[in-house]
Amino acid sequence: MDEKRLKIAADNFRIYLRDGLIKRANFQEIIYQTYFNNAIESLKVAEETFKNKTSSLWVIVASYYSMFYIACAYIYKKGYKTSHEIVHQVANEALIVLAKHDLENHFLEEYEEEKEKALLACENLLDNYEFEKLKRSQFQYETTGKIKESKAKTSLERAKSFVAVMRHLLGGIKK
Repeated sequence: MDEKRLKIAADNFRIYLRDGLIKRANFQEIIYQTYFNNAIESLKVAEETFKNKTSSLWVIVASYYSMFYIACAYIYKKGYKTSHEIVHQVANEALIVLAKHDLENHFLEEYEEEKEKALLACENLLDNYEFEKLKRSQFQYETTGKIKESKAKTSLERAKSFVAVMRHLLGGIKK
């Protein structure tokens, strides 16, 4: 993610805070667990839907939502809660601002000897979230043709990776 994109995310985050689209929140376990459980359930639905070849569209949608909900859990555990207005965009920008440093540290620990690979993995994870957000919207609302199974498989694999990393990060955040 280039510096221009990071600045845009930081600027948007400040605007969203100012406008009340994201707010500081007092931690409540029930809210956190709801986000977390929704992430795990969405990932399971994506896996089952893919395995059963039920619908490539819903593999993409459920995969994205697993990423979205785990991102919301992370954002919430960091002390913020999104409103319902443009929630997907707010969560995307908040994730970039709040998680980039933690993700870099995570991947640097994972790949201690391969710093560049670690930083690239961090960038890819954030880019994958943003890409899946756009793809879900496009396929859910704009695509009329049959979605190829390969795109669904890519979404599912990205979601699995994203959820696994975010679960690891969530374990390290103190309430």
